[in-house]
Amino acid sequence: MSIVATIMNSRTGRPIQKMTFGRMPKPWASFNLETGELVKADRVDVGKPAPGKFIAPVDVWVTPKAED
Repeated sequence: MSIVATIMNSRTGRPIQKMTFGRMPKPWASFNLETGELVKADRVDVGKPAPGKFIAPVDVWVTPKAED
């Protein structure tokens, strides 16, 4: 079962992109964004599922070097 996570910008608090992981990403995971930039996860937040749903939202917070 794959995990669909929202990649969030730690500086602005805005979403950058959606990304699919094969398993739950670790807080020290490194990966490439769509722009090709290598980033390291600052933290991983797992939210509560919506009522009647069983899929919890996952946010991975990163600090990209490039300015938006």
